Amino acid sequence: MTLTEQQLSRILGVLVEETGLSAVQVTNTVTLLREGATVPFIARYRKELTHELDEVQIRQIEDQLTYYSELEERKVTVLKTIADQGKLTSELQARIETTRQKTELEDLYLPYKPKRRTKATIARERGLEPLADIVAAQEMTSGAPEEAAAPYIDPEKDVPDAAAALEGAGHILAERLSEDADARAFVRRITGEQGIFSSRVAPDKKATVSKFEMYYDYQEPMKTIPSHRMLAMRRGEKEEVLYLSILAPVEEILAGLKARLIKGDSIFRPIIEGVAEDAYRRLIAPSIEVELRLEAKNRADEAAIAVFAENLKNLLLLPPAGSKRVLGIDPGLRTGSKLAAVDETGRFLSHCTIYPHTGSSNVEPAKRELLRIIDSNRCEIIAVGNGTAGREMELFARQTLTEAGLRLPVVVVNEAGASIYSASDIAREEFPELDLTVRGAISIARRLQDPLAELVKIDPKSIGVGQYQHDVNQNALKKALDAVVESCVNYVGVDLNTASWALLSYVSGLNESQAQAIVRFRDEHGLFPSRQALLKVARFGPKAFEQAAGFLRIRNGANPLDNTAVHPENYPVVETMATDLQTTVARMVSDPSLASRIDLKRYVSDSVGLPTLRDILEELKKPGRDPRAQFQTATLREDVTELGDLQEGMILQGTVTNVTAFGAFVDIGVHQDGLVHVSHLAQRFVKDPNEAVKVGQIVKVKVLSVDLQRKRIALSIKEAEPANGGQVKHAPKPEAAKKPGSVDMSAWEKAGFRVRK
Repeated sequence: MTLTEQQLSRILGVLVEETGLSAVQVTNTVTLLREGATVPFIARYRKELTHELDEVQIRQIEDQLTYYSELEERKVTVLKTIADQGKLTSELQARIETTRQKTELEDLYLPYKPKRRTKATIARERGLEPLADIVAAQEMTSGAPEEAAAPYIDPEKDVPDAAAALEGAGHILAERLSEDADARAFVRRITGEQGIFSSRVAPDKKATVSKFEMYYDYQEPMKTIPSHRMLAMRRGEKEEVLYLSILAPVEEILAGLKARLIKGDSIFRPIIEGVAEDAYRRLIAPSIEVELRLEAKNRADEAAIAVFAENLKNLLLLPPAGSKRVLGIDPGLRTGSKLAAVDETGRFLSHCTIYPHTGSSNVEPAKRELLRIIDSNRCEIIAVGNGTAGREMELFARQTLTEAGLRLPVVVVNEAGASIYSASDIAREEFPELDLTVRGAISIARRLQDPLAELVKIDPKSIGVGQYQHDVNQNALKKALDAVVESCVNYVGVDLNTASWALLSYVSGLNESQAQAIVRFRDEHGLFPSRQALLKVARFGPKAFEQAAGFLRIRNGANPLDNTAVHPENYPVVETMATDLQTTVARMVSDPSLASRIDLKRYVSDSVGLPTLRDILEELKKPGRDPRAQFQTATLREDVTELGDLQEGMILQGTVTNVTAFGAFVDIGVHQDGLVHVSHLAQRFVKDPNEAVKVGQIVKVKVLSVDLQRKRIALSIKEAEPANGGQVKHAPKPEAAKKPGSVDMSAWEKAGFRVRK
């Protein structure tokens, strides 16, 4: 929408008030956004204009700008519609123009909105509106209502008597009340503040055992119900197991509505009271319940999407193993395990299939083949997918390496979504001649090298770090997750000469077609020698270059600044610094100690301020650095590979695979993630699990209980760590036999653990 100056000014004023930011910050950020600048670009390279707003603040402004722009557009339509009806007053126009809520705008528009034929419409057609006005005025204090209604009796219009006339007048008044914006706001507020969300089992499901049993007879205040419970109940309703409703404080609401209508002691008071009840129960309550249920759903969606986004961010920013030759293994049982080797840049080298779990006769051949592919491709590290047979393959690989006297690390990699990638257009484009499972093994290897570069090829919803992800608004989910991926990609930076088009498409200022054009140009003309060479790519203009260049890296290029986050627009500043230090830019980049001799204040100008200069200095101190943490992996117990090996009280290491509103799931290497409830995440009270743990974090956990039948594991981080610096008792390792009940329980009891007999 093209905003008028008046509309834009109105929006800017609201944004300043609601964000608490200065007018300069808001105005400059909105200007940059409307000019097509991306959030990562504004946050990184326009700090002087925004006074160093971060991405979260800029995205908040962006979201609110969209909301209020849509609101302004809707206002134009509403005002025109009411004006065309000849009913637009100056008071109504002022109220419409100043409203900040879409809900309030629709309430104001409701009386003028085209509607289907209603009881009130029929009453008007029968000529009863003047009677409704008489009743509403409540000026008659003597006589009977029937006397006032007598002139409106008309059998030909289907008004046979006074009672019918008064009933029709009541319908007109009930509709007026139901369309009164202030009355609706009152009901909405009271119901929202005091309403109870109620869940009951559907009559035909009372005897049914289901995952929704806790909600068969359940109530919780609307304003405090957490996201996961709201979404669970809505799913139960969708599956026709539950019946949901909102229990409102009816008496208080009716008293308030009656007080709005009753003007004194008139003969019409009983009728007015009846109008209030009819309007509420028949017209207002159903409408407001739909609104509030949608509002509650939207709040639940926002909370669930926020959890998903945080998990995705932590997953994408997992530490990379780096430029190493990796052997990726997609483990399997009957169909064998697919092995694929990649070089330091992720380029596919070779593959094979081994069958170590299909009989003892296949074990030795599998060992030989594993060692052969490691040796022929000079692999430095092994990545094993954590799916079916993942632990078995990990142990097999470790044993084989030990027997051969090799000291290669074996790392278990979360393979969630690998099968989605294997069957995707991107995978077919990369490896048209390879089988799906081989593509999966390649993806597993690359995930170890660089999780971010590989995971961007997969729809985030397929990675498995969400909460009720299929129940939330899919458009809102996609927008949030795309923003997370964009933020992570630009935070880390992208190697222009090795990145896939999928990764490049998330770089600031680039879209999918531009990313594909860059890769085609690279394939046809060779590696990019500099960032400036990007301008030779078809349809890659100055604006795209401005937005993207700072986030792209050229390794070993002619200009060392091309391998830093210093934007090309600021190269002259660095060159001036080098001249003043009587050295070269190349030496400044290779010798970080020179940066300490730079007096930044000397280089402040109208276009470059201290925030940008400080960023430049940091880049010169650590050129080409990866901002992600150092790579490390969890150490899994070799004697704990399946549920039956777990015993209450064990202290184990694991990796957080998902964080939800009620706790965190941890992979401890038994094919089934265990749950650490929010109450067991830390020694302190934890309200938001993301405050305590992150996806990909390595944690120490204590096994609280194991339910073999339901395949559920309860874990505790709190009990795995001593509260006051004391010693944690570790459970003894199970004996060689690994079946439930085969462990010497006396050893557990001597160690001080409670043992289930």
